Amino acid sequence: MAKDFKDTLNLPDTDFPMKANLARRELDFLAFWKDNSITTKMEDKNKGNPPYCLHDGPPYANGHIHIGHALNKILKDIIVKFHSMSGRYAPYVPGWDCHGLPIEHQADKELGAKKNSVTIIEKRAHCRSYAQKYIDIQRDEFIRLGVFGDWTSPYITMDFDYEADIVAEFFKIARAGYIYRGRKPVHWCSSCVTALAEAEVEYADKQSPSVYVKFKLTDDSAIKLFGERPTKNVFIVIWTTTPWTLPANLALAVHPDVDYAVVDADKEYYIAAAPLLERLVDVGLSGTIIKQIKGNSLEGIRAYHPFIDRLPQVVPADFVTIEDGTGVVHIAPGHGEDDYRTGIKYGLDIYVPVDDRGKFTASAGENLAGKFVFDANAQIIEILKNNDALIEQHTITHSYPHCWRCKKPVIFRATEQWFISMESGELKKRAVEEIEKVQWVPSWGKDRIYAMVKNRPDWCISRQRSWGVPIALLLCKDCGEAVIDEAVLDKTVARFREHGSDVWFTLDPLELLPDGYKCKKCGCGTFDKETDILDVWFDSGVSQAAVLERRTNLTWPADMYLEGSDQHRGWFQSSLLASMAVKGAAPFRTVLTHGFVVDGRGKKMSKSLGNVISPEDIIKQNGAEILRLWAASEDYKYDIRISKEILQRLTEAYRKIRNTCRFLLGNIHGLDVNYHPGDSLTELDSWAMNRRERMIKNVTLSYSNFDFHEVFHILYNFCIVDMSSFYLDIIKDRVYTSARHSVERKAAQWTMKQILLAITGLMAPILSFTAEEVWQSLKNSRMLDDESIFLSAFPVADAQYINNELDNRFRVLIKIRDVVNKALELKRQEKFIGNSLEAKVTLYADVNAYNSLKGFEPKLPTMLIVSQAALMPLDAITDELRQQSHTDDTLPELFIIVTRAEGEKCGRCWNFSTTVGSFHDEPEVCERCYPVLKHMGQT
Repeated sequence: MAKDFKDTLNLPDTDFPMKANLARRELDFLAFWKDNSITTKMEDKNKGNPPYCLHDGPPYANGHIHIGHALNKILKDIIVKFHSMSGRYAPYVPGWDCHGLPIEHQADKELGAKKNSVTIIEKRAHCRSYAQKYIDIQRDEFIRLGVFGDWTSPYITMDFDYEADIVAEFFKIARAGYIYRGRKPVHWCSSCVTALAEAEVEYADKQSPSVYVKFKLTDDSAIKLFGERPTKNVFIVIWTTTPWTLPANLALAVHPDVDYAVVDADKEYYIAAAPLLERLVDVGLSGTIIKQIKGNSLEGIRAYHPFIDRLPQVVPADFVTIEDGTGVVHIAPGHGEDDYRTGIKYGLDIYVPVDDRGKFTASAGENLAGKFVFDANAQIIEILKNNDALIEQHTITHSYPHCWRCKKPVIFRATEQWFISMESGELKKRAVEEIEKVQWVPSWGKDRIYAMVKNRPDWCISRQRSWGVPIALLLCKDCGEAVIDEAVLDKTVARFREHGSDVWFTLDPLELLPDGYKCKKCGCGTFDKETDILDVWFDSGVSQAAVLERRTNLTWPADMYLEGSDQHRGWFQSSLLASMAVKGAAPFRTVLTHGFVVDGRGKKMSKSLGNVISPEDIIKQNGAEILRLWAASEDYKYDIRISKEILQRLTEAYRKIRNTCRFLLGNIHGLDVNYHPGDSLTELDSWAMNRRERMIKNVTLSYSNFDFHEVFHILYNFCIVDMSSFYLDIIKDRVYTSARHSVERKAAQWTMKQILLAITGLMAPILSFTAEEVWQSLKNSRMLDDESIFLSAFPVADAQYINNELDNRFRVLIKIRDVVNKALELKRQEKFIGNSLEAKVTLYADVNAYNSLKGFEPKLPTMLIVSQAALMPLDAITDELRQQSHTDDTLPELFIIVTRAEGEKCGRCWNFSTTVGSFHDEPEVCERCYPVLKHMGQT
């Protein structure tokens, strides 16, 4: 009966805690980090070192976190942990955005019928409670992701101090001359009954009527155009997709430099842009051109409104294009930004016959009064028909602005609002220049925000709602002038800091004013409080002052802002403008943008499509670690896909990384913590250390460049290709069968320990739970002292182990080994051998391959994991052997002969050797195992 040599082998230690059920064990590590204040200690160890400040863009506190939140917070956590482990002082202060319409809507739902009867203070209290509820929920959900941060002291925009800082920054901007109140068109949501900022508008497809309408020239204008009274009526033709704005029409705009044609169409004359005439044939406008005139020569011509007693005038305007339509734009100064500017230039009334609910007022006429504007389109078209003013109508689908909250189409409507001027103090120009000084990751982010800021209108900052920070200005009851005396404003800020923004709705204006205070403009002594609230984007935009400047552990400007690509028109922009207005500089050095999360087919996630994947579901099934790996493994520069199939692939990849760590951990058991191999590393160990150092360099560079998907791929390939498929596969024999305390075994163990430490440190910012698990296993084995992986230093490459010549030689060996493995696999399929150790391999190689392998010759059996190997020059092969050999297109000058290994199988190491049976007291072992057994017997 064969002897069992199992007890004589150095098999891996399996008695360590790195077991399965990671999702459950993650909770243990969360408790460990919390109970031992690891985040605080991580920050404290770097105090006094160069800082790194990543400023958190506040998520909205109105629901459970979604997959986009998870992606965002994990990316931030990766960066903070990398810099902290690299020695930077990098505290992370999370925040929440708490004011605004979505929370107020939810509060209204909960209040039900009471929403219209409760006081504003009661409604605001309900909103505050709702926001606090979801702050607590989201905090726990973010912590569950393994995200480190100051969760006990976050910044919250509804905290009294923060609200006071919002008002303080507003006052600074007001005193600098940027704030004004004016009547001009803004995006207006008739459903939510409030103005909207650019960042609160989403674009979606909408069907609209497309109409071509003719305006008849007055007799005087027709004579002026023709030089005499024409024999036919003359019409100027416009095109619009918003017929409902025609009641507000006051002018007709033409481009001053475009040629306009007068077309004879039998019974009438038409005027339209000459370059568009061919296309206008499709809508029934055809005829003979009898006259052409430049647009600027049409200025001052008047026409009859199609259905209102009004004479709109023709005005030149550079914004008119000849891309579509007729080259003539109807102007309603109260319903469009370009229309408004044109109206101001030519002294037109900013006329708005539409109320807050989007319904026509009586000034629009009896037949339209009370009608919702979109519903009135059909009636207006019918009026045009009856007045013989409609040339053509059809329906188009186009991109149209919608409210971010209720998802309904918005309108442009001129109302009295508060604005931050983009032109005052050259704010827009300076902001555009500052964008050039910031690093944008990816680089296209710069072009995106540059175009948005360059073309943006004045910032509408007022909202007609209840839940938010009020525009805390006192207004003269007679002339409306705002009080911006420093003493009054400082007193207002102090009240907010002590009592919160609710105080504005309860205090009397006289409480803020000095005795006998009079309006500086008109001398009136009576004042009202402004009741509008501030845009929530202003709330978060001033976080750079309310958080970065006020917290002593943070720095201004921040090293990084990191959010989704929608924030180019949101938080990135509001932060830039608020900071430029007060400080004249951007609040960030680097801005990183990530894409949106979509499903596996690239479609937007939606409940109606049933393709929503929640972080909670992933954590329950796979653990937070897989979610973290997903966030890091995808290229965030584009939309990021997620699906069950993607998560399954990542789970398999994770297991391979984890199993590599398990193998390394199990095989370094018993290594003296102070052991160093000196010069005793084998060439294979030196190669492994060379690959380790290269990995450290490449991973560090990828972290520094924010290429986290590269970090994943480098780590994965190192574990699978360099380690599992090569180094670890080869050294199993040495580690298992060599004498326990032999130099060669300890050298391999030391190398594995260095590799494990490197992998653990490098993956810690991403695979935080797994890294901590490995670290604690090493710590329990008394191989480490640091309490946590996050209190250790990030791995640094040791240049002494980087060896280009060695790397190149092994690259050739690995290529040859791959071909040998194919030959062995074929012999296994033929049942010629079972295990590769049953084989002897003879390699016939050309000069280059022969010279590359010659240095490895004594170790070839070990490297190829066969019992015997021989190296021969190519010219030694016979024609008969060529026929028996294996070749591969990748190495056409290499011929491989696989034969049965000589000798018998060693009962201990399983290698075949002619020395088995040579030792009378241990006849079942080979010459390599025999001395190991003798030594074990003596000890």
